[in-house]
Amino acid sequence: MTRPMREKSRRGDKNDSKTKYTPDKILLLFTIIMAIFGAIMIFDASVYKANTEFGDPTHFLKYQVIWLFFGGLVSFLLYHYDYRKLCKLSYPIMILTIGLLVLVLAIGEEINNARRWFSLGPLGSIQPAEFAKLSVILYAATWLSKNKYIAGMVQKEPDKAFIKAFISYFLLIGIVAVLVFIEPDLGTTIVIAAIAFLLFFVAKESKQHLIYMGRLFLAIIPVGFVAAFGSEYRRKRIATYWNLMVTGEVPDARKTGYQMQQILIGIGSGGFFGTGFGQSRQRYGYLVENTAFTDSIFAVILEELGFIGGIILIGAWVLFFWRGLKVAKNAPDKQGKLLAIGITIWLPLQAFMNMAANIGLIPLTGIPLPLLTYGGSGTIVTLIGLAILLNISKYAKTDSR
Repeated sequence: MTRPMREKSRRGDKNDSKTKYTPDKILLLFTIIMAIFGAIMIFDASVYKANTEFGDPTHFLKYQVIWLFFGGLVSFLLYHYDYRKLCKLSYPIMILTIGLLVLVLAIGEEINNARRWFSLGPLGSIQPAEFAKLSVILYAATWLSKNKYIAGMVQKEPDKAFIKAFISYFLLIGIVAVLVFIEPDLGTTIVIAAIAFLLFFVAKESKQHLIYMGRLFLAIIPVGFVAAFGSEYRRKRIATYWNLMVTGEVPDARKTGYQMQQILIGIGSGGFFGTGFGQSRQRYGYLVENTAFTDSIFAVILEELGFIGGIILIGAWVLFFWRGLKVAKNAPDKQGKLLAIGITIWLPLQAFMNMAANIGLIPLTGIPLPLLTYGGSGTIVTLIGLAILLNISKYAKTDSR
């Protein structure tokens, strides 16, 4: 064996010497701690509801643990499945997602005038819109990594190339967004549109591209206003939010503003250090329906753990965002970079939308808080997204962490 061949055999693939085949330990620790903390808080916030309806205080905790186990199993398998091979399946996954979204509108379970769920009997339900978020990210990362305009291979008529690329890119994504909006689920529609838009924004590094995107953003603002004010219940939520911002008081606290009023009462009673774990009063049926352990669990966290607990939770998501961007920066290829950016945008965006709504900074949206909100679809798809991000982190181009 010649010397060059011996050196090549020792090095293996040219990327191996630059790659550390271990996941980002901080992201892994974040996932484990957040999943455990979420299960504990779901148990705490759901005790009253579980006891009164099922005679078992651990009823909802048991199902959350089942979903964590199933999601963890799927995530473990995906963690060991090269993300580049997964991206090759992005187009059929996208088509399957569209099919499920059409199907749920046709035969899905209707709850509160919305068709978002397939019933699974005693196991609860599954929500295709939750999986649509990750499907869009996979599709976007794959499409953007291969498009000629994004890759800078287009020399003539860049204006037309931008328009053609944008229309082609948003064709399937737009179908997904419209189907989710029809359910109706404006919050998830906003998340999907924001992720897709931001990925298209960061995919090409050129001044002209940024100018195009700025113009496009200004053009679609009216569409957002039409969507936000297009239904009566959304107008009522916006009116409640607006009056809260202007007057500092919740209007119509017995009807439209009831949920916001109860959230603020809980947060106010928590103060700086909180009332203590297990001491929430709002979980005793004051928060409407099941929101104490779903959409409004952050309010229960603030009530029991106070301002300090809220800051720590926010800080954890900031840490996740930083580590996610680091994974994207060190990704071995553009596909991995965009996929990591998409997941890094998705989860913190969703978390901050939920937390902001719970403290009155934006109107209530119904967006779940990842790993902390009770629910099978959200839990499983979040764990899958984190597994893919950890998968990408294994192939980092540098050993620095």
